[in-house]
Amino acid sequence: MAGRFSSLLDPTRINLQVQNTRRTAALNEIARQLAGHPEVANFDAFYNELLARDRLDTTYLGNEIALPHARTEQVRDIVLAVGRSDAGVLFENCNQTVKLMFVLGTPKSNPTDYLMVVSSLCKILKTPAHREALMTATTPEAFIQAMVTAEEKL
Repeated sequence: MAGRFSSLLDPTRINLQVQNTRRTAALNEIARQLAGHPEVANFDAFYNELLARDRLDTTYLGNEIALPHARTEQVRDIVLAVGRSDAGVLFENCNQTVKLMFVLGTPKSNPTDYLMVVSSLCKILKTPAHREALMTATTPEAFIQAMVTAEEKL
């Protein structure tokens, strides 16, 4: 991973108004933001691997946040899409409501960068003020700025 977690964020891949409240439909709504991403070789295959991983075990992190992810040959570099739902999305496999989802795709060939991304995100999300800033950002650009500000405090 070159640079900070925030360098993975793109305002066109941040949906602050996820409409679906069912887990699979919401994951699709968020992951679709990665269709056409230059680092995604085959979106449909990536999405199927994302769903398969999510069925294996919960990707719920706590505090209404989930990190659906896939380590796959379908991405050439780390890709990220973000979704936020005011209504919440029920993650049946852990009986929790999720309001903030980070959909991550990482190449199987690069486990070190994957671990660095997850570690960085978890450090940011463990601070209530950082979570609140991400939950209340009104635009994708404000969301990115909240993440940059959180990183600067690490």
